[in-house]
Order: sequence, then structure tokens, then C-alpha cells
Amino acid sequence: MIMGIVLAAVIVGVTGCLIGFFLCFSSEKFKVEVDERETAILEVLPGNNCGGCGYAGCSGLAAAIVKGEAPVNQCPVGGAPVAAKVGEIMGVAAEEGVRKVAFVKCTGTCEKAENKYEYAGVKDCKAMAYVPGGGPKSCKYGCLGFGSCVKACPFDAIHVIDGVAFVDKEACKACGKCVETCPKHLIELIPYDASYAVGCSSKDKGKDVMAVCKAGCIGCQLCVKQCESDAVHVEDNVAVIDQEKCIGCGKCAEKCPKKVIIPLKAVKEA
Repeated sequence: MIMGIVLAAVIVGVTGCLIGFFLCFSSEKFKVEVDERETAILEVLPGNNCGGCGYAGCSGLAAAIVKGEAPVNQCPVGGAPVAAKVGEIMGVAAEEGVRKVAFVKCTGTCEKAENKYEYAGVKDCKAMAYVPGGGPKSCKYGCLGFGSCVKACPFDAIHVIDGVAFVDKEACKACGKCVETCPKHLIELIPYDASYAVGCSSKDKGKDVMAVCKAGCIGCQLCVKQCESDAVHVEDNVAVIDQEKCIGCGKCAEKCPKKVIIPLKAVKEA
């Protein structure tokens, strides 16, 4: 009986050694060489793995940069400081990109855009696709206020205030998670230094807009007529600002009868 136990132990030991040898041989035979620059870049990236760069996490971006498939300033979270470090590793100059932040194109708060009915179901914006009228809000284009974007944001930069999502531009890293999540496509990335933005996405005509929201764009064209830099146009019944042309004079906002063109400094301080 003792010999049987010893024999079994020997067999198990030999088998273990053989498996260990095989694994060591396989790891050397089939190992994938990793560029040292990729490891170095991964060390300077923020490590949030938010996917805002368009790749599957920081490791995916590091590999893409080394292969020349992505620029050294591709990380929206790290910004210019990280881009400079990555540029040093790659031996290239990092072009200074424009810092961006998310902006919610809706100002239809609970007071300005009432609900058509009381909703007591799942608090998820995407679930509203299966709810009558696309949700309880009177404006079918407006923010539903259930916070799917809040859950998607890895930086705690967006919150629902008075029924509408609001972005803290100082905390926002422009990763784009909220943009992807919003089923109404109300969120866009705009320059951090933008002076004004239009807080409405309704495509309806003025009369229909006023029937459902006190703060909706009615497409009156007054903003267009006031703009001397040709930065404001009305497209699909809603005003749109070309941020590259906007000089921040504020004339469009002053003339807007619905006050839907928002001075972003005021929003930040609100």
C-alpha cells in the first residue's frame, strides 16, 4: 500500500514537471514581443480605460500609437500633458489639440417642459423607446432626465438637475461616453472655450415647439441676422452655432426671444 502511494506521488510529480517544462517551452516559443515604447506609453496614460480614444482601453491605444495608427494626442483624458509625454517616447512633437467638453442641447427643465403623463417604470433613457410617445416628456426631442448619461460617465462630470442633464465642464474629459449613451443624441462635444451654445434640439416648427416647451428654439432667424461672423444658421428649424467662426460677441444670445442660446460661462457658474 505504501509503495502504491509512493508510486502515485512519483507519477504526479513527474507529470507536473513535464507540464511545467511544456508550459515554459511554449511561453518562449510562442511569446509575442512587446515594443518597449508600448509599455512606456501605457505607463504615462491615465489608465481610465474609458474608451474615449476610440480603442479598447489604454493598452489598445498604446499599441495603436506605436503602430502609427493613432496620433500621440489621441487620449482625451490625459490632454496636452500626456500627449507631450507620449510624444517624447515616440520621438515626435505632440500637436496641441483643442480641449473639448460635452454639452447637452436641451434646457427643457421640469418647469419649462412638462410631462404628458406620470411614469413609474424603469428609470433608463434607452428604455423609453418602448414607452408610449418615447417617454413622458412633452417635447419628444428633449432630455428625458433619467440619467443614463450619468451612469455612463466615468468621471462624475454629468448630473441631472431639474429634469435635464447638466455637464460640469471642469470635470468633463470629453471621453464621449455620454454622447454614445444618449438615445436622443442631445449631447455633443464642443470646444472648452466656446462662448455660446444652443440649448435645444427640436426639429419642429416654432408653433409646435412653443406648445410643448417654453425654452425651445422657434427658428425665428433673429440670431442669424444678428451674427456678423456668419457663425449662426438655422438648420431643420433649430439654430446651430459654428464654433470655429463664433467670436463670442453675444449678439445672437441677446436677440434670442426664447433665450435658448446659452452663455457658457453663466452655465458653468450656475
